[in-house]
Amino acid sequence: MEHLKQMAIFAEIVSAGSFTGAARRLGISPSAVSQHLGQLEKRLGLALLHRSTRRMALTEAGRQYHVGCAAMVAAAQSAHQTLDRLRDEPEGELCIAAPIGFAPQLAVALAPLRDNSKLNLRLLLDDALVDMVDARVDLALRVGIMGDSKLVARRLHSFQRQLCAAPAYLQAKGWPMHPDDLAKHAWLGSRPGVAGTEWLELRGQDGSLMRLKLDSQIQATQASAFHALAVAGWGITIAISGEDHRALGDGRLVPVLPTWHLEPLPLYIVTVRRKLHPAKIRHAVALLEKYFGANQTNYGS
Repeated sequence: MEHLKQMAIFAEIVSAGSFTGAARRLGISPSAVSQHLGQLEKRLGLALLHRSTRRMALTEAGRQYHVGCAAMVAAAQSAHQTLDRLRDEPEGELCIAAPIGFAPQLAVALAPLRDNSKLNLRLLLDDALVDMVDARVDLALRVGIMGDSKLVARRLHSFQRQLCAAPAYLQAKGWPMHPDDLAKHAWLGSRPGVAGTEWLELRGQDGSLMRLKLDSQIQATQASAFHALAVAGWGITIAISGEDHRALGDGRLVPVLPTWHLEPLPLYIVTVRRKLHPAKIRHAVALLEKYFGANQTNYGS
């Protein structure tokens, strides 16, 4: 790649009109400029400049070669200017992946970006995990414990959870009085990303911890499906979404084992790398941190 540097120096010599002027612009000595030009001419096997003590002039080869060298330097400068804009101003495409229930929150949190005509927003809303690299995702919101991963996760918030069921289901199947009773009930199962069997940890008022293995005959890719099934009386589930908590408020769902508590569910903002983000990602992360810091809401509310 040394010859590219020499091409850039040659273009600077022509632009400055002298070796001294080029050296001043480049921050190197005139002798270094002369040395680089000499090496370039030797590599090409042609003289590019006629030099005297008072003046210099391009040779025919130099005139033709300078066109390409100047274009190379201009292209490099344009590339740097483009990256400067990406680094300093939100522009281009911003792709965010999140569970479906977060659409209302994203609409509010990212509102300051809506008047930016240089920014295009692409939302991938799915309760199933999206491969951030394959889908070209800039950042993602993920709920739950983060496993081992090369992705970078930053905790934004925690959501309170509550076991719940429809009153009609409990009247028909009986009210659980102890966590052990859950094994006798229909469990509306695993949240997206975990199929079939789920381990549930409940903590009593005395600080005791119970870890239960619950099997579900129902799996779904969207959290809203469990809400609909619970309200329709299919079994017991975990209230976490805005829909769930509204149903608890109007009596369509009621708390189960209210004296036993689930650990809060963490919300993470996830990126592919830790540093060197363009402005679009930095601004979006700052807006999401501000929103979730000021709004202690339930998931999907």
